[in-house]
Amino acid sequence: MRELVSRPGWETALPAADADELTWVLFHQEQVLSLDQARRHLSPKAIRHRVESGRWRQVHRTVYVTHNGPVTTAQLPWIAVLSVGPTAVLGGLSAARAWGLRRHDDGLVHLLVPASHRPRSIPPEVRIHRTTILADEDILDVGQPRRTMPARSIVDAAQWAASDHEACAIIAAGFQQRLVGGDGVQRVLDRLPRARRRSLIRRTATDAAGGAHSLPELDFLALLRRAGLPEPTRQAVRRDAAGRRRYLDALFEQWRVHVEIDGGQHLDPATAWADMRRQNDLWQSGDRVLRFPAWAIRHAPTEVISQLRSALSAAGWRP
Repeated sequence: MRELVSRPGWETALPAADADELTWVLFHQEQVLSLDQARRHLSPKAIRHRVESGRWRQVHRTVYVTHNGPVTTAQLPWIAVLSVGPTAVLGGLSAARAWGLRRHDDGLVHLLVPASHRPRSIPPEVRIHRTTILADEDILDVGQPRRTMPARSIVDAAQWAASDHEACAIIAAGFQQRLVGGDGVQRVLDRLPRARRRSLIRRTATDAAGGAHSLPELDFLALLRRAGLPEPTRQAVRRDAAGRRRYLDALFEQWRVHVEIDGGQHLDPATAWADMRRQNDLWQSGDRVLRFPAWAIRHAPTEVISQLRSALSAAGWRP
């Protein structure tokens, strides 16, 4: 992979109002230009001179970066779409990240193209995905560059994920980070009858929309179903002693049993203390509170179920 930086020193300010068309194109395209675009503004000799003198870098057969420094992360999507052609749109994780998805990045640029399109050459960091179904409502045409809408992006990212586990994590993150909500994912799946992992995506999106907003919470829900335990209310809202809204991971309301699933962020002292205060409030009101680290849900499920079954039984639950 070519050298990347995130903040180039040559980053340009907003062009002057009377700037020429080429200056504005370069501004909107992160200083990346296709050969066809360059030819509309410059002669072949002028283009060749800029490359040979080192002012421009040719990063693909038909794409230039109009500076001589390393390629930036913001330029990779432009290099990808300009090298593949005007029918290409950012898709999957690349589009989802453009919409704001965090903590999921495979270092590639994913492009969605019509099934009939066969690009002549593709940069090494680019992955092409072909489709026969791309509805108008699935594309943001005014995007820079064009990309799929959030729900389609999350569905495709889950389809193209390396594993079922990663697919579920992406869907959960999409809901948790509020990129998608409601039945948006379900509507996309209705338009994609042959989508890979279709049942898994639909089931996971249903659970995530219902309040299980992290992968450990989804794993916990699946664990309950296999064990035949009742399903809790997810992300139930309670108010603490100070009147602040608190969200409970899993609440078995009839039996006043609450389960908190601790991820890595709970190791932070401030976060841990906030959790302790919330737990103390619940205990004072008479609720039973069980806490499990996220790793226990996956690696010690028998112990998790045993403790939860005992707590529910002590509170009056009967199978």
